This record gives sequence, C-alpha cells and structure tokens, in this order.
Amino acid sequence: MSQTKRLVLATGNAGKLREMSEILQPLGWDVLAQKDFFSDEVDETGLSFIENAILKARFASEKTGLPAIADDSGIEVSALKGRPGIYSARYSADEFGDAANDETNLQKLLQEMLGQENRNASYYCAMVYVEHAEDPTPVIGLGRWYGEILNEKLGDGGFGYDPIFWVEELQKSAAQLAKEEKNRISHRAQALNALTMQLRRGA
Repeated sequence: MSQTKRLVLATGNAGKLREMSEILQPLGWDVLAQKDFFSDEVDETGLSFIENAILKARFASEKTGLPAIADDSGIEVSALKGRPGIYSARYSADEFGDAANDETNLQKLLQEMLGQENRNASYYCAMVYVEHAEDPTPVIGLGRWYGEILNEKLGDGGFGYDPIFWVEELQKSAAQLAKEEKNRISHRAQALNALTMQLRRGA
C-alpha cells in the first residue's frame, strides 16, 4: 500500500463518492475523485460484480498512475431471480435510454414487484483495491445487506433503491437512516471494511 495513502476513488456516482469518502477519510486516506482526472468510463463487460469492480479499478489506476479503489454494487431481488443485479444502475435503460436514472430504475422495480409476495432482497457490493493498473493480485472485499422491497417509497435520504429497501431489524428504510448509521452497516461499508482490514495486514 502506498505510504502516503493517496488513492483515486473510481466512481462517477456522486452518492457513492460521498458515502465512500465519509468512510475512507477517517481511516487516514487521501481520497481523490475520479472526475478530477478524467471523465470517460470503462465498459462494464464483466459478468459479475467482482469482474466489473476490477475493470473499473484498473482503468482508474491506468488513467491516474495512482492506486485505485472501485466498487460494483447493486440490488438482488429474490422474486426476480436476482435481478437487477449487475444491471442495477442502468435497469431502466431499455425504456429510458440515457435518461434512465435512480428514479426510473426504482419505479421499474416497483412495477415488476407488483403482486409479489416474496419481497426478500439484498444489496451486494464488491470492493477492489489495485496498487497499479496491472496489479496481479487485486485485494477484494465483499459485503451483503439483507432487506425487503417495500410497496412504495419511504424516506428521502440515501440514493438508488434506498427508499424502497426495508431494513427489518431497524424498522426503517435505507433512505430513513442517518448517514453515520448507514455507513456502519451497509453493503458498501461491509465491503470496504473487509478491504481495509486486508490492506492493513499488508495484503
């Protein structure tokens, strides 16, 4: 791991950038945003969250010459056989094209869940660190956050599918959680904690 602990965070998603920076900065990382270096995106051609996270991390490291952390995450719904999965961020692109966004994705999922009794779902995150673009041993942290899909939106915090993701043990939607609370228990927090534990051990 770089002695200065400078790295680029390989995401163009403002919500992810804010959330991950809030987790990383207290750990002593000098977190630099991808947008400060380049604007193009790598094609996410992987067939899994892990593959896509590795692609994004290598791309960011190649562009910047810095170590990079990237994540690929999404929501998996049991009644939909794991969909949207790796397509969570662009789930409604088939209907809305480039105009697809968090709200259109969320509405599509609600529509598909009409009449479904099984509401079980989980957020999944694969987080990857590479020391350089050709790093042969990427460090990988994984996280999964279990919940249920609501019938309508609840709360105005978070991003993505948070307003319809019900966290049973807290009796709140993910969008109703305080940032500090979400950053302790979310799939992304779990994955990042798993990743940083390995980095601290010199993985």
